Amino acid sequence: MRLLAGTESGPLSLERHTAVHGPPGERADLIEAVEQFGLRGRGGAAFPTAVKMLAAARHRGPRTVLVNAAEGEPLSAKDRVLCELSPHLVLDGALAAARAIDARQIVVAVRGDGVAALDGLHRAVAERGLGGRVRVVPVPVAYLAGQESALINFLEGRQLKPSTVPPLPVERGIGRRATLVQNPETLAHVALIDRGVHSPTALITVGGAVRQAGVLEIAGGEPLTAILDAAGGRTEPLQAVLVGGFHGGWIADTEIASARLDVAALRAGVIIALGESACAPREIANVMAWLAGQVAGQCGPCANGMPAIASLLSQVVDGTSAPGAHAQLLRWSADVSGRGACHLPDGAVRFLADGLELFAADFAQHARNGPCRACRSPSVLLPVPAARGRAAA
Repeated sequence: MRLLAGTESGPLSLERHTAVHGPPGERADLIEAVEQFGLRGRGGAAFPTAVKMLAAARHRGPRTVLVNAAEGEPLSAKDRVLCELSPHLVLDGALAAARAIDARQIVVAVRGDGVAALDGLHRAVAERGLGGRVRVVPVPVAYLAGQESALINFLEGRQLKPSTVPPLPVERGIGRRATLVQNPETLAHVALIDRGVHSPTALITVGGAVRQAGVLEIAGGEPLTAILDAAGGRTEPLQAVLVGGFHGGWIADTEIASARLDVAALRAGVIIALGESACAPREIANVMAWLAGQVAGQCGPCANGMPAIASLLSQVVDGTSAPGAHAQLLRWSADVSGRGACHLPDGAVRFLADGLELFAADFAQHARNGPCRACRSPSVLLPVPAARGRAAA
């Protein structure tokens, strides 16, 4: 059974949702079943879902379920598409998780520009008469909105900035209650497990040099070439494929034919094909500059390290950097890694280091000669348009 089943003709009403997926389950052993199926979070961190559920269930006092559909990763549209097309499956998962941990309140946080997702969730909540228990809240369009402690701070009326841990949200979150934070895709899988089935699939946003950019549902372990074919095939020869978004890594053109992607490799559920007409160093520099503008600015790695790295990288791409810039970028990246209040710097410098290695010759050419002709091409990684969803063949 697939997450996007029945959505080929549009969003599922409650009646159609029940016809496709059947009535919600009532498993008393839901946490154990989630653990048995090995479900991991589909928001990027891939943390075991059952571990978080069990931690929340063991905590004393009132509990809350927070559906994190903020989708701060700008290359991803999968959670918004799921909330738009199959909102009842997301609600089923949230309600099942709430039952399993004995939570009374459910909050669904959706990025503010996800109009179709917000409308779909509001309609689904109204259809089921859940207005007294489920609250749907639009949140800022920002990278940090996807970070769970920053999101909780915003929902509590504070600044959108991450908190130091401990305590973790499962110990003290919304309203100082133990709060289970999961993204919509994770909870949709919980809904299927609650029905006694498991879908070994993943939702991914595919973009870049493909003919049909959009959200696909794929089986884990599929060849990368099959995924690109399901997105209509390539529009030009590829330099590489970015897997996992702005905190992900690159697959070189020579490895595309043999690459297979399991769910863990997909991380935030993003695959972007970088065509030969794009300038990889410019794309990476653009991303690093954007990420530097998204930081909370409350610790050294974010306030100082990220802007300095982004500035030096831009100098390299523009051909204005001093000798030794490459080594300095690697040194500064090592300095910020693991030292921030959140993981934004860690993922950013991992993305940078992978790009510096794969595209070393291109970066060296830029350092010598400055911008290339491809630098004038439209950006592939910023921005990426919102996409509709469909199952891969």
